[in-house]
Amino acid sequence: MDEVVGLQVELDTELASMFRLQLVIRQQSDGTWTYLDEERFGLWKPITIKAGFEDGMEELMSGYITHVRPDFDPDLSRCTLAIWGLDGSVLMDREEKLRAWRSEKDSSIAAQIFNLHGFSSVVDDTQVVHDEAVSTIIQRETDMQFLQRLALRNGFECYVEGTTGFFRKPQVDASPQPVLAVHFGEETTINRLTFEVNALTPANVTMFQVDRTSKEVLEAAVTASQQAALGAARSIPSAGVAQGQVYVSRDVTTGLPEMTALCQGLLHEAEWFVMAEGEVAGNQYAHVLKPHGTVTIKGVGETYSGVYYVTQVTHTFTPHGYTQFFRAKRNALMPTGTEDFAVSSERLGSLF
Repeated sequence: MDEVVGLQVELDTELASMFRLQLVIRQQSDGTWTYLDEERFGLWKPITIKAGFEDGMEELMSGYITHVRPDFDPDLSRCTLAIWGLDGSVLMDREEKLRAWRSEKDSSIAAQIFNLHGFSSVVDDTQVVHDEAVSTIIQRETDMQFLQRLALRNGFECYVEGTTGFFRKPQVDASPQPVLAVHFGEETTINRLTFEVNALTPANVTMFQVDRTSKEVLEAAVTASQQAALGAARSIPSAGVAQGQVYVSRDVTTGLPEMTALCQGLLHEAEWFVMAEGEVAGNQYAHVLKPHGTVTIKGVGETYSGVYYVTQVTHTFTPHGYTQFFRAKRNALMPTGTEDFAVSSERLGSLF
């Protein structure tokens, strides 16, 4: 550990997981250097990073080494080796392809592509079949870029964890991760925290399109959310200000069901009007916080306390300690009354 300058692991709902490891390298008596010639630190070597506490280890990410950077300083004690890389989705992002997907659902396409790259898959059904007689889905990008495009139009997340590919709705109703606490005595786990409430984001979504066969003008209008509310006050006090309205243009769909799905996904994305970002004291929290799930925050007043959806976490390990920088979002304010704000006895036992 005395040769580890630092390790960062960034987990994000919209980007591939990535890591950066920096090691001290030392010149040996025969002129060679530590670590530089080790096979395990070669390009495209698989790597797994785990973190944990007394109760066990948890995988942060697994992937491949994509960059290696030795840095030789005039001061021999400051020579370092930086190694960084990406999760397994990098293998799906190497080759641009031109392919027609005929009479397929977006979800079945996702399952096939994950399987092609050797991943098991967790896929939510998208229901709409793109009938070849009406429209054929054309892929003109890498497999990962293609799946992310399909995910976007369905309001899904697309990512890889370990050997599993995910193509599904955000897990807003998942059981929250252990509680984060601000200025809460011995239970405090957050060093700093900032919120931003944006009244401009929520909006109704409407789309018009001419049916390719009947030439009828189709209209899809979505004004209600189908996404679980993470608080009691879902709407923003408007004081007579009308709800925002968005009209979808320059997007082509195969019919009314797909138009409605696209509008619903855009409305769900727009309703995240509360953003949070902060720094967690990792050793005090005694848990590995991850995105693609929820977490409960307390100690910030009634308006802001409650459950948030975690979108990004950067785990940083240095000789000075362990911190977790995180971002999260919320589609409501105020607690619902069903939140569990208690800190588990297991975690308290590991701290004190």
